[in-house]
Amino acid sequence: MPGTTYTQHALTLPSYPRGSHLITSDITSQLSTPLKDVKVGLLHLFLQHTSCAMSLNENWDSDVRKDMSDSLDKIVVEDKAGKGIYRHDAEGSDDMPAHIKSSLIGASVSIPITDGRLALGTWQGIWFLEFRDGKHRRKVMATIQGEKA
Repeated sequence: MPGTTYTQHALTLPSYPRGSHLITSDITSQLSTPLKDVKVGLLHLFLQHTSCAMSLNENWDSDVRKDMSDSLDKIVVEDKAGKGIYRHDAEGSDDMPAHIKSSLIGASVSIPITDGRLALGTWQGIWFLEFRDGKHRRKVMATIQGEKA
C-alpha cells in the first residue's frame, strides 16, 4: 500500500573553485537509492552556507555558467582595492559580495520526482554557484518526500 514518506540525507559536495558548476550528477549519484523508490514526490535541496548558492538553469552550454558568474561579478563588485565599499570585510574582499550573491540567487531548489527520477526540463540542470575564492567543502541537506513506488 503506497504511502507518503519523508527522508533526509546530508550530502557533501566536492570542492569547487569560484564559479558556476553543474552538479546534477553529483546529487543524483548520492541520492540514487532513495530516489528510485519514489513514484511521485519532491526533492528539496538546501545549501547550508551563506556564501554560495543553488539554482536550476541551462545544463548543456557551459558558456552559460561562465556568463552567469561574470554577470554576477559585475552586478556585485568586490572591493579588491580596499576602498571600504562594505563594512563586513574581516573575512576577505570576496566575502560580503558572496553573501549578497547568495541572497540574490538563493540557497535552495525544489525538483519534482516522477517514477524515481528527477523531472527536470530538457535543458535544466542543478547548479552550484561558489562565490568565494578558496575551495570549500559545502554541505547540502536533501529532503525527499513522496509516494512510494
